[in-house]
Formats: sequence, C-alpha cells, structure tokens
Amino acid sequence: MLQSNMLQNEKMLSLFNGAPGDESAAGGIGQTIELVVGLLKRQYAVIVFCTILTVGIAAIYLKTATPTYTGTAKILLINQKAPFLQQQSLLAEAAIDSVQIETQLQVLKSKALATAVIQKLKLYDDSDFKPPARFRAFFNRVRTLLSMSPVEPAPDSAPSADQADQLALEFVERVTANRVGMSNVIEVSYNASNPERAAEVANAIANTYILDQLDSRFAANKNASTWLQERLREIGQQALGAERAVNAFKLEHNIVVSDGKMIDDQQIADLSSRLVAARALTSDLQARLNKFEEIIQAAAPDSQSLGGIDAPGSEVLLNPIINALRQQYLDSSRREADWSTRFGKNHLAVVNLRNRLRDIRTSIFEEVRRLAANSRSDYEIAKQKQQQIEIQLASAISRSRTSSSAEVTMRELETSAKSYRSLYESFLQRYMGSVQQESFPNSDARVIASASPPASKSKPKSMVIIALGLAAGLGLGAGLGMLRDVMDRVFRTSAQLEAALRLPCLSLVPLLKNTGRHAPAPPPSGTDAARAMSRRSTAYWAATAMPLSRFAESIRAIRLAIDLNHSLATNKVVGITSSLPDEGKSTIAVSLAQLIAHAGKRVIVVDCDLRNPSLSMNLAPAATAGLMEVIAGAKRLDEVTWHDKSTGLTLLPIAKTGPFLHTSEILSAEPTRALFAKLRASYDYVIVDLPPLAPIVDVRATTPLVDCFVLVVEWGRTKIDVVQHALHTAPNVSEAIVGAVLNKTDIDVMRRYDGSRSDYYDDEHYGRYGYVDQAK
Repeated sequence: MLQSNMLQNEKMLSLFNGAPGDESAAGGIGQTIELVVGLLKRQYAVIVFCTILTVGIAAIYLKTATPTYTGTAKILLINQKAPFLQQQSLLAEAAIDSVQIETQLQVLKSKALATAVIQKLKLYDDSDFKPPARFRAFFNRVRTLLSMSPVEPAPDSAPSADQADQLALEFVERVTANRVGMSNVIEVSYNASNPERAAEVANAIANTYILDQLDSRFAANKNASTWLQERLREIGQQALGAERAVNAFKLEHNIVVSDGKMIDDQQIADLSSRLVAARALTSDLQARLNKFEEIIQAAAPDSQSLGGIDAPGSEVLLNPIINALRQQYLDSSRREADWSTRFGKNHLAVVNLRNRLRDIRTSIFEEVRRLAANSRSDYEIAKQKQQQIEIQLASAISRSRTSSSAEVTMRELETSAKSYRSLYESFLQRYMGSVQQESFPNSDARVIASASPPASKSKPKSMVIIALGLAAGLGLGAGLGMLRDVMDRVFRTSAQLEAALRLPCLSLVPLLKNTGRHAPAPPPSGTDAARAMSRRSTAYWAATAMPLSRFAESIRAIRLAIDLNHSLATNKVVGITSSLPDEGKSTIAVSLAQLIAHAGKRVIVVDCDLRNPSLSMNLAPAATAGLMEVIAGAKRLDEVTWHDKSTGLTLLPIAKTGPFLHTSEILSAEPTRALFAKLRASYDYVIVDLPPLAPIVDVRATTPLVDCFVLVVEWGRTKIDVVQHALHTAPNVSEAIVGAVLNKTDIDVMRRYDGSRSDYYDDEHYGRYGYVDQAK
C-alpha cells in the first residue's frame, strides 16, 4: 500500500518540482519507482485477485455467450402527397423532420410490428427464443430437487397470450433502428444466432413496416369521416344531457341560501358558541370537583385540624352547614385549649370536648363528601351536554360539507354543459367543410437496401472482451489498493514517524504475539510475598523472560538513546507517555525499568496515571496505599513500595480507593515535587508511567518533575493527525521529548512498507549474534 503520510507527500512534491536532467529529477524518478513497487508489494494480492476475477468473468462470458449476427436493411422516408390533397385531408400532414423520424424509429421497435413479423415468419419455434438445452436440463434438475415435475419442451403450436407477449418483448430487444446521419434514411437491424435468419427477419421488418403504413393510413382516412359524424351526434346528446342534469341536480339537492350564507353555516356558528360555553362550564365544575377531592384526600384520620377547609378562598366555607359546624369546632377548640390549661389534658371534661371536636370534624368532612358527590353529578351532566353539542356540531359540519360539495358539483355541471355546446358547434363547422373530401392513402416509405446474410459475427468480440476484462481488473485492483493505502492514515515506518513528528525514532518494538506460552515465575512465599510485584501479566515481564529476543533488544535501544541524550543536564527521571490509551506505554515503562534494574542499577517505576492506574492494577493489584498516601504524608515511601526480587525493580503504585479529582493540581503540587526530588537522590533511574496526552492534561503538569519524555506510538493503529494534534496542544511536553517508540510493530509486514531497508528486518542477522525471536 502507498503510505498516505507527510513523508510520501514530500517525496511526491520533490518529484514534480525537480527539473529534468538534474539529480533531484533522477531521485524523484527513483522515489516514484519505489512508491509504485511498494504499492505492488502491499496490494499485489488485491490487484491479482481483481485481475483474475475480471478476466475469468470475461472468459466465462465468451465461453457461454451465443454468437450474434446482424442483418441490416435501409428504409427511405418520403412524403409524396400533393399539396392540394394535404389541404383537403381530414388528417394533419406534417413535413418529415427529426421528431417524425424519431416517431418512426419507435414504430419499427414497437410490440405490434414485432407480433406481425413473428406471425408472418412463424418464429414461435425459433431457437433464439428458446433456452439452451443445458439451461433447460439445469432447471429440470432444480425442479426435481424441489419435488416438482420437470418441464418438457412444448409441442409445435401457437403460444398462449402471455407467451406471445414475452416473445414479442424478446424480439424487440433484438431490433435496432437508427437514423443514418442527417438524412431521411432509417437503418433497421436484427440480431440472430444464424446469419440467414438475421437477414430474413430484417427484410421482413422493413416490408411489414411499409405494409403497416399503408393499412394504417387507409383505415385512418376511412374511419375519420365515420367517427366525425358519430361524434357530432354524441356531442349533441351529451350537451343536451348536461343541461338537463344541471336542472335535475338543483331540484334534487335543494340548496337554500339566506343572506348570502348557507343555513348549515349559521347552525355551525350557533353550535360553536354553545360548545364554548359548555366546555367552560364543564371546566369550572371539574375544577370545583377537584378541589373537593383534594380536601377529602388531605383529611387525615387523627388530624386535629380541618385541612384544606380553612384554606383562604375555600369554596367549602360558602356552605352554611359546614360554616356552622366550623364555628362550633372553633368554639370547642378554644374551650378545649382553655380547659386543658386549667384542669389538665386528662380531665373528663377536656376528654369529652376532644370527642366532640372529633365528631364535629367528622360531620364536616361527611358534608364535604356530600358536596363532592353533588359536584361530580353536576360535572357528569355538564360533560354529557358538551358531548351532545359536539355530536350536533360534527353532524352540522358534515351536512355543510355535503352541501358545499353539491354546490361545487352544480357549477361543474353548468360548465360541462357550456363546453359540450361549444364543442358541438365547432365539430359541426368542421364536418360541413370536409364532408366531401377524400383521402388517397399512399406509403410514406420504401426499402432502398435489402439485408443480406452477414459474413462474420457482430458480437461478442473476443479480444475486446478479454482486453476489457484485463484492463478492468488492473484498474479495479489498483484503485482498491490505492484507496486502502490512502485510508491507512497510521504510522508504519520509522522514517514516516520522524518526518511526521520531527522526532527521532528510538526503537521499533516488535509485537508480542504468544507471550502466554512463557509461564510467569511463581509468586514468592513467606516474608517475600508481602508487597512483591505480581507476574500474572506476562507481557510486562517479557523483556527479562525473553532476554535474547528482538523485543528485549528494542527496549535496550530505548535505554541507550536516553543515556546518550545530552540535550538535558540529567536524564534520571524519564516519563513514558502516549497520545491515546492502550498503545503499550505501561509495558514499555516496566520493560525499560526491569532491564535497567537487571543490569544492577537502582530503578523505581512510579505510576502517575492517577485516573487509570493500569500498571498498578497489574503489578500490585492488592496495594492499599501508594503514591497518593506518600504525597499526602500519610505513609512513608518504604511503606508503600513494591519490589521484584529477581530483577531488583521497585514500584511505587497507586491504590485505587476512589476517583481522584484535580489530578493535574496533585501532580504539580509542592509535595509531589519534594517526593520526586527524594526519588532522584535515592535511585539511579526513575521511570514514570504517565497518562496519555490526548484525553487529559495531567502530563503537562509533570514537566517540572521529569527530565525527559519518551513518546510511545502504536504501529498500524494510532492516527498521524491525532499524535500531531496531541503534541501541538502540549508544547512544554513536546520540547522535552527525546524521541518516539514505534510499539507493537509487525516486523514481517514492515518489509512491505520499508522496501529500501528490508534487510534490516531480517531475523537472520539477529540469529548470528545469538538472538532469537522468542516473541513469536
């Protein structure tokens, strides 16, 4: 595939801008050849498949297609009628023009003409209109599998109506009629599998067309006079009938109008006013009923108050019974309060007053329920009256529509009557002026060249079909290949990464394919088990588990690039980040740290991905304290670190106790800086596993803590635009990046993308120095 990236764009620009004959032009030609060869290497399977497919289809078509022969006859269109006959003719005569010639072309390809030729030559049993014997046998086998009886060929007899129509349609598909240049000559052709049959049918079409012209003109002139006479009588009767229909319609529908309005319209207006009033009354009664029901629902059995009855504006207080009971209740309530103070709450008189208050309250709410029942009855009656008015209004509207429709129909009848009368007078004048005229039918066409049997088939042309199939296959394959390359907007080569990001590519880390077969080391027992790093994730320990693999060598290349970087005073604190999640930054960070630690250096890995500490969850899943507790001062550093005995690696995890807010402020706080200063003094290397750049801004807050950054980019997945945008939005981070790592690289596929350095990816060179690809 073509690498759709910035590097290739620069190559193409230099190719087109180079002058002929100079070195840049020579380099541009070489780059073009390299790009084409690279495309062929990457997409050869697509191109070959498409080419084989299209050529195979072309070959199958040539093998199965029936050869076609074309017979051609030529017809001249003429107009020989005398001018005075044209003036007296009942039928309009027009000079031959492009429109008329196009009309005759359609007549030559019409179904009626095809049916006449089929009947004349008895083409019912022609082999061109029957399916080949092999197709018939195939269909019979299919019908047998479906438990259906096989179809036997029909005996020689006239086809049914449906078969005749289908036969005519197939016949028309074989007929071709075209105008020769700008002349009045029509060339009619017929395609058949037999050359003699092709010429015979072409001549039959031409002769049948001329006979049809004579017959149609004679019949048209003969029927014109008869039709005109009968039409005059029919129009006269229709005009009289239309006038009678107007009068009958008026009497039948009895449309009455008062003051310019229909009576039904006045009734609709009255019913509409009544409906508005009925709906207003129903709404008021419903609101009154709802108020009563709210008071009843608000009444608590043990309540000492009257609930909604005492509410301001309550309609219940308008009832004299409730008002009197309420007054008694208020008097008794005041007396009860007074006696309770004087004699005590449990005095017999006070208890009797409370019982009386309860009885009065019960009576009040019983009266409210009675009022609610009356209100519900009034509401139902008002609702029924509203529904009756709505029914009457709908009926009146329906009658009004019927009356309006009848009025429109009456006007249409009047207009129709006037039209019929006017048409009758026009036809009468035309008939009186042309009744004595006669027509002399003659043919407007003649055959000027009869068809003869063709010497060679007209189609299919074998060389053309094969060439088209080959060209289509190559074009389709190349197009699909280029489309796949253009859509492949991801990182594929180190040169592409360096050109797009303006960063050195520190290493190509191969994809770990079968790490599951390398069993992890057993967990330590006894006292060593406490805060010992987990080895259940084999990918994290591949660098030391497979020390002679290309994967381990690529990690060593990262460490060497960091040590040899002189752009900063020190490179002790190294941050590992990526643009997006799941690009393998945590695996790179752990692998780099364990190789450095395995070489005898003091190394600590710090998980600074506060929101998604995947490193801690894999290496220290049981951690209850970590980085956050050390920063907060709740724990000492030696109390939360985890260790790996075999490599000497130390881990400062994150205990996932809940979501952390304001993570960027935590990473830029002074306690965090103090912690990293302590780590810098205690360890030779501090490897920091950072969150990705694109989703969150935490990495930008770590620039005071980290000496340099290493950017991890996933091969074949991460979009170029995404990485460029992530670096553009974090300039302080991009300035401190020492280089990028192309992770999860498929080394076998890399040869197709970097053909000029294909030997670099050969495993044979690594094998000579004792390295084996244990990652596969």
